[in-house]
Amino acid sequence: MTTWRPHPHIRVVAIGLHWRDGRLLAAEVRDDTGRIKGVRPLGGEIEFGESWRAALLREFNEELGIDIIITGEPIMMENIFVHEGATGHEVMFIAGVTFPDGAFSNQDRIDFREDNGEQIVARWFDLDDLDVEDGPRLYPTGLKDLLLASKNKSI
Repeated sequence: MTTWRPHPHIRVVAIGLHWRDGRLLAAEVRDDTGRIKGVRPLGGEIEFGESWRAALLREFNEELGIDIIITGEPIMMENIFVHEGATGHEVMFIAGVTFPDGAFSNQDRIDFREDNGEQIVARWFDLDDLDVEDGPRLYPTGLKDLLLASKNKSI
């Protein structure tokens, strides 16, 4: 198992919100013991000179091997967090995405590898099952409230 720690600088990231039957696609986030502590929508760091849109397209292509469609303008979030005692800081572009017709439609989970070789599991989650006692957290913290407040918008 890979021990992950936040970067010691501000990262700019793009994450995509993919919904299926009212459920959000998110990857498992584990603590150092391997226990699932939360989930996070897919995406990743924006490279120097790259737009948030290009980064989001690239990340889904690298991680899942598909070409997504971005469905709207992003919402922005600042994410300052602590993981295993280390502080992380991200500025996030968060946008809705759709998959090509039929992509992963018969799967309840998607397994893929990060660039560092770490095995990742992503599944679709009902928002009602996240950020509840004894349930996984939705990261970044505050995203669930933001999604619930903007339910009538297309993110």
